[in-house]
Amino acid sequence: MRCISLVWITAGCLPLMLSARAEAGSFTIEQVLSVPFVESLTASRRGPVAWVENRQGNRNVWVAEPVAGGTYRVSEFTHYRGDDGNDLGELSWDPSGRTLVYARGGSFDDASPENTLSLPLGPSMSTTVWAVSADIPTPRLIGPGQDPAAAPGGSRVAYLHENSLWLANLAGSTAPRPVVQNERSISAFAWSPDGSRIAFVSEREQSDFEALRSFIGVYDLARKSLVWMAPSFDHDFSPAWSPDGRELAFVRIPVGTKGEYVRYGTPWSIWVASAATGQGHEVWRANQGPGSIFYPGSSSTALLWGAGDQLIFKWERTGWLNLYTVSSGGGAASPLATGSFEVADMTVTPDGRTVVFSSNKGDPDRQHVWEVPVAGGPAVALTRGTGIEASPAIDSSGQILVLHGNARLPLEPTLVRGNGTLEPLNPRAIPKEFPASQLVLPQEVTFRAPDGLEDHAQLFLPPHDASGVRHPAIVFYHGGPERQMLLGWHPVSAYAHLYGMNQYLANRGYVVLSVNYRESTGYGLDYRNAPHFGPFGASEFQDELGAARYLDSRTDVDSKRIGVYGGSYGGVMVAMALARASDLYAAGVDYAGIHDWRTFNLEAAPGAYFTPVQLQLAYDSSAIAAVKTWRSPVLIFQSDNDHNVPISQSEELITALRANGQSPQTIVLPNEIHDMLRHASWLEFLGDADRFFAEQFGMKR
Repeated sequence: MRCISLVWITAGCLPLMLSARAEAGSFTIEQVLSVPFVESLTASRRGPVAWVENRQGNRNVWVAEPVAGGTYRVSEFTHYRGDDGNDLGELSWDPSGRTLVYARGGSFDDASPENTLSLPLGPSMSTTVWAVSADIPTPRLIGPGQDPAAAPGGSRVAYLHENSLWLANLAGSTAPRPVVQNERSISAFAWSPDGSRIAFVSEREQSDFEALRSFIGVYDLARKSLVWMAPSFDHDFSPAWSPDGRELAFVRIPVGTKGEYVRYGTPWSIWVASAATGQGHEVWRANQGPGSIFYPGSSSTALLWGAGDQLIFKWERTGWLNLYTVSSGGGAASPLATGSFEVADMTVTPDGRTVVFSSNKGDPDRQHVWEVPVAGGPAVALTRGTGIEASPAIDSSGQILVLHGNARLPLEPTLVRGNGTLEPLNPRAIPKEFPASQLVLPQEVTFRAPDGLEDHAQLFLPPHDASGVRHPAIVFYHGGPERQMLLGWHPVSAYAHLYGMNQYLANRGYVVLSVNYRESTGYGLDYRNAPHFGPFGASEFQDELGAARYLDSRTDVDSKRIGVYGGSYGGVMVAMALARASDLYAAGVDYAGIHDWRTFNLEAAPGAYFTPVQLQLAYDSSAIAAVKTWRSPVLIFQSDNDHNVPISQSEELITALRANGQSPQTIVLPNEIHDMLRHASWLEFLGDADRFFAEQFGMKR
């Protein structure tokens, strides 16, 4: 999901109750966002490790190569300069560990060219595939496309372009060519272990609210032939090759399954098919009730094939997204790692005998890394403490790497030694201007919504607080809504930016409450899939009432100066808070919010998604239905090339507010996208939000 908000200035009506030190702040937004954001941690089969660093909009590939003594030599592999709005990622090593392929340019969401720099003649091309190596350090363009993956045991690379599967030679000796074309939209693929075949997902039908109908196909490179894996009317995806390359396992979701705001339905299943003939059979089916609706969590990996013909998957059978295995020959699922926690990313060791996964096991608002034998046994914590460890990767020797950070230091590539010691691969990456020592340690808090639900949040208190001082407060609502903010820097760059903003606001003298409202991940199925959520009753408004009342109960908060900000679904929350509870929320900043569920992204007739009764409920659940009780100032901010939330949602709200006699502040970013590709765009959004709240609450800047 996706979201934004509005303003009516009433300067001078609120008391000033902050010390000069708290008002002034000791660092800027630019300084707290000066640190590199790291993602796409990728280990090769031969030792080197790669990742992407985004340094204030300059995105580059970095590589750590093992040297004598168990240490690594770190170097910048690419040298792109400038905050040009070109995304970079989707890394893949060739079998030798010498050449790396990656995608760059445009938006990875839809591979479209993005003119975020507003060049008069527009961008030159959409997303492109590149290769770079230690031997030939100048990147070589392979061609337009994305999602590249180098072949095992060869010198070829496959990638997606214009909904087709393409193949190229890494040496550049032959021109790239499509090998599977006109098979509707190919959305994902996986090489066979020997590199002779490619399994892919062909999307046949698309819908926003129902599962797609899709097939798994296998392309044989030598025979140039295509075989479909037990095609049906259902939605097949996430192909996983058997270690010997003879079979494919995949997930099947029954046709007609509703994808959002639905708790139970026709159970999903796991199938196994012969890669040669396509003949397949069901090996396992989920139970009715909890876990019957497939949910992969935050990771794109839904299925792994481990040693002993064991298939590894995540399942919400207990109401929590835990790990299970089932034999590829069929049978009952066996619990692998279960309890009151949720699994995020998972991977398997080269021998297929051990699963390494990140989870909030024992620490609800953080992630740590664990391992468990595929054959069964106790899960063992590889990391623990007050840090955050995410995105585990394993090299050919079994060495485990993670992205590690904490409340003060953003995530960076880190080795996990056998004794649990964490060794950063690039410890000098933090710039001097980054105010690590001045960041506060957020606190895990809970509070009750009026309907009785216990909400989860992180509390940021101003540093060096003077006793008896009442501060203005800011409530932050993340997007998604299936996301979770953590007690530290986030592994997703957008939420890392917003975590940095929360730290900045606390340093400015605000009490900041970052709320993981109902439908957030990390707290189980009942919390993530709450009744009457979104267009079916807006039950999440109860969390907004609970947050405001929690802050009102604190002796360090001025309850007349509670603001709210958020983006995407966080924008939904902002608009709802201001429309329905202007007496509690004094001002808000709404980025790209959904304000009328009836008209959100409905290219088809609304009746295709809602019955007449549901259509009225969808309207009643929207902020726009309560515009007449909206009294609080708001800043509505959105990118005009938003592919996730139509900008018409903000336009509709602005029109309604103006008709109601209000004058919302509004800002549009020309040519930017929903997630904002440019560092300058983030600075503009967050800087404008800071200015807006300072104006509303009498804070010095």
